[in-house]
Amino acid sequence: MADPELEQIRQQRLAQLQAQHGGTGDPNQAKQEERMQAMEEAKHTILAQALSQDARARLNTIKLSRPEKGAMVENMICRMAQMGQVRTKISEQELIQLLESVNQQMGKSTNTVKFDRRRAALDSDDDL
Repeated sequence: MADPELEQIRQQRLAQLQAQHGGTGDPNQAKQEERMQAMEEAKHTILAQALSQDARARLNTIKLSRPEKGAMVENMICRMAQMGQVRTKISEQELIQLLESVNQQMGKSTNTVKFDRRRAALDSDDDL
């Protein structure tokens, strides 16, 4: 099953993928990626310790709908935990209060949805 043509295609594809993703495997880039991964793991550990299960679920929902706001609240909770301001697990109600204070500080969001309903040429309202 060792087809030399297939092996050549695999080597070409591997070289192509390496070229697309930085190619040579720069050690500085690998160290930076490891550092970023370690920071993410530390953040998840802190959040798991600082938030109750319901609060964690609400925060994940917020991250899905508004990623920038979710990341901001996560960072805020991590800072609070590192500074010792979080004594017990944050409940869902406490998280809601925290989110409301963040909303007041951010001001009114300009993200609105407008529906512009236009009538089609053959509208059923025109029928008698």
